[in-house]
Amino acid sequence: MSVAEVLEFPVEAPPPAAIGSAAFSVETIGMTKRFGSFAALDDVSIRVRAGTVHALLGENGAGKSTLVKCIMGFYQPSAGQLLINDRETVIKSPKDAHTSGLGMVYQHFTLIPSLTAMENLVISRPHVPPVIDWGKERRDLEAFLANMPFRVPLDTPISELAAGQKQKLEILKQLYLRSKFLILDEPTSVLTPGEAEEVLGLLKGMANRGELTILMITHKFREVEAFCEDVSVLRKGKLTGTGKAADLTRSDMATMMIGEKTLNKVAEREGEPDTGKPILRLEDFVVDDRTGLKTTNIETLAVHSREIVGIAGVSGNGQKELAEALGGQLTLKKGKVSVDGARYSGRREESRSHQVRFIPEEPLRNACAPRMSVAENLSFRTFDEAGEKQVVWLRQGRIRAYARELVRRFGVKTASIAAPIATLSGGNVQRAVLARELTGYVELLIVTNPCFGLDFAAVADIRSQIVAARNRGAAVLLISEDLDEILELSDRIMVMSEGRIVYETPSAGADVMVIGQHMAGHH
Repeated sequence: MSVAEVLEFPVEAPPPAAIGSAAFSVETIGMTKRFGSFAALDDVSIRVRAGTVHALLGENGAGKSTLVKCIMGFYQPSAGQLLINDRETVIKSPKDAHTSGLGMVYQHFTLIPSLTAMENLVISRPHVPPVIDWGKERRDLEAFLANMPFRVPLDTPISELAAGQKQKLEILKQLYLRSKFLILDEPTSVLTPGEAEEVLGLLKGMANRGELTILMITHKFREVEAFCEDVSVLRKGKLTGTGKAADLTRSDMATMMIGEKTLNKVAEREGEPDTGKPILRLEDFVVDDRTGLKTTNIETLAVHSREIVGIAGVSGNGQKELAEALGGQLTLKKGKVSVDGARYSGRREESRSHQVRFIPEEPLRNACAPRMSVAENLSFRTFDEAGEKQVVWLRQGRIRAYARELVRRFGVKTASIAAPIATLSGGNVQRAVLARELTGYVELLIVTNPCFGLDFAAVADIRSQIVAARNRGAAVLLISEDLDEILELSDRIMVMSEGRIVYETPSAGADVMVIGQHMAGHH
């Protein structure tokens, strides 16, 4: 027994040499975190065995993020201990966590947007020489990437990468830093099924070889079944169940996550698309990306009333540029976009007159003012509709009443409509944006990765709202890197590859393998 154990003092984080090159176990014992009188985490004890992939499940707000933040040193627990290889360890900061061999791929990106992928990887190291030999760094990184199942463009600024490419780089960064215990927070949210299989297959292989231990936060039961040995489930800050993944059914896991309440099922598509005059039409559509090096070129694309057209594709194949051009963020190089027969360029007055609504990717960043209140964010679409003579945005009573009604109708969970919208969970930010965009008559709805990083209960709600808009007569263009979502919601599916539409099929009877081949560029 060590002196530290005799005196009942926890030891500091061990240096990397003490950890060695093999994977190690991590265990929390009675982990508790209170914020005032609120217990975000309450007496949670889990053990992640060395060389395994361990799933951490739970709805948004269940305590998953609080637990991993305690492990990674962002929070200091109010009570409880952390054991690394059965040795009590105090992690006071993320730097301590890194020194102890702990790494994390966060749900929200931690990359520096103005720097390139190579620059982000190099500066992520704890020790960077004052004078960097970029030639040597490039050679080392190319050798590193040669052994990875995916790669990213090293010289492209992060701001120009699609979400899926950023997520891959976040995973690569932790592998590059040689973390031996890796926490993954929704690692495949923006990856295609093929990419997810590759990435998780690589990581599981490393775990099986004893090189890595993984704690994975996920809401995808198929990932638990395919890649995880053990499962722990949190609900309202408490541990509600653990077990071997092979011994648990999806019903077992869902019950531990949400109790006995019934999940909302995704609404069924009702009625057939109106194949007359299209609501949205693209002709000879050509737009360059922000670097000017890649071009998206769509000869023709049409979306009709009461139709969801799903755009599938591997991240970085022109979907981002398509969405940004339709939203007025990129200028067309050539061609025409029309809505209900009239030329459309994405300006606010055009969107209002043609009832065009947008649900962008990462809504807190792209569709909200984070520091403004829930009520103020909900009023963005309508605050000036009465014109200059009636300054509606000064009539706070009307704004609050309007917000309360939308919060009620769309099930937005918030402590107060006066709270900053940034304080809401990801699913509730998305519900708030849906409430704002889907209220009133909608002729065209353009949606990009609407369920990125959300728990499966929130996913069902959001997808139901999209299908309901379609059933009410809206034309819906769904741009998503989640093929399951495309298959579930779409009436018609198109695949983008290298900036072009390369394949089209009705969703009924669609062959997933054929879609996947076209997504991968085999066409």
